[in-house]
Amino acid sequence: MSNFHCARRVAAILILGLSLVTAAAADDKMDVLAVADAALERITAEDSVGLSNLMIEQAMIYVATAGDGGYNVRTRTYADTRARDIDVDLIERGFDPTVLVAETIATVWYPYDIYVDGEWSHCGVDIFNLVRTENGWRIASLTYNVQQPPTCRQHPEGDPTK
Repeated sequence: MSNFHCARRVAAILILGLSLVTAAAADDKMDVLAVADAALERITAEDSVGLSNLMIEQAMIYVATAGDGGYNVRTRTYADTRARDIDVDLIERGFDPTVLVAETIATVWYPYDIYVDGEWSHCGVDIFNLVRTENGWRIASLTYNVQQPPTCRQHPEGDPTK
């Protein structure tokens, strides 16, 4: 076999390998985003147990807020999340996600808006940090902030209650 044919064969194998890696990375991104989307669906359904089922047992939720000239961080554990009783009607929608995957870890940066009892409440960014487990991608932490425009923006589709 000539050097030319050998080089072409090596190039073809490299391209095929790169295509498979690229396809796997795209699949990972889709799988990671599906978990974040499922979390938003569970929040909208006021299903705390369903939300916690998407998490590892060591997971934490962090809520970062600013106001009155200072900053505040509240935390909630997996167990707190699982036991949480939500007594309001919620609609939380994410849009324009950014998904980053590095083999066994992933992050979804997900701007969101939220409606409480049919009224617009606030917007901000959800940051889902996920880990790959034997059972698929799971949420290790969810950090979100609570803001008002113009610091954040509402969902591009507008008011979901109309």
